[in-house]
Amino acid sequence: MDNAAPSLPRLNEPAPDFTANSTHGEISLSQYRGKWVVLFSHPADFTPVCTTEFIEFARRYDEFQQKNVQLIGLSIDSIYAHIAWIRNIEQNFDVKVQFPLIADLDMKVAQLYGMVHPGAASTATVRCVFIIDPIGNIRAMIYYPLTNGRNIDEIARIIDALQTHEAHKVATPANWRPGDKVIVPPPVTQSGAEERVQAGFEMTDWYFCKKSVEV
Repeated sequence: MDNAAPSLPRLNEPAPDFTANSTHGEISLSQYRGKWVVLFSHPADFTPVCTTEFIEFARRYDEFQQKNVQLIGLSIDSIYAHIAWIRNIEQNFDVKVQFPLIADLDMKVAQLYGMVHPGAASTATVRCVFIIDPIGNIRAMIYYPLTNGRNIDEIARIIDALQTHEAHKVATPANWRPGDKVIVPPPVTQSGAEERVQAGFEMTDWYFCKKSVEV
């Protein structure tokens, strides 16, 4: 019998596919190919921190749609608890949750993505975020403790940064926001460094150059 721990997702490798029950019926990760996906877990329905996160995701649903992003939530609660909680959020906070919420009672998806951390809780998923690109590769992972809600601005920002990289093959500096200058990848040869000096970028040195791009 093989008791080896399952291999956990890694950056720039394929996201584990799954089929699961959700508040939108049965869904599979593969059905969202062609879109960016934000797959995020929360510890439990009807908890205050998770409620604030869902309110913010719901309020910014259209913004994520415009970025070609599919939001997918997950916890190990039942589908009935999910439905009741979503209805409660709509009634109490006047926001409609339009994205699917996976009911992962058997913890299959949670185990695939390493969402259960026994040191934090043995019966709840921690606050994970997986950003998956349109061809199905994991491009970013963020883990938060149970006690602290996610920064939705940062999730939107990293998607903008990843999409800017894909479109222009550039990097983004610390605290980058759309409209800020981006970093031109440094040259890897001596002749490339000499050419870089003449390239017309905003240059601090041959390895550190910035430019503006359309986002």
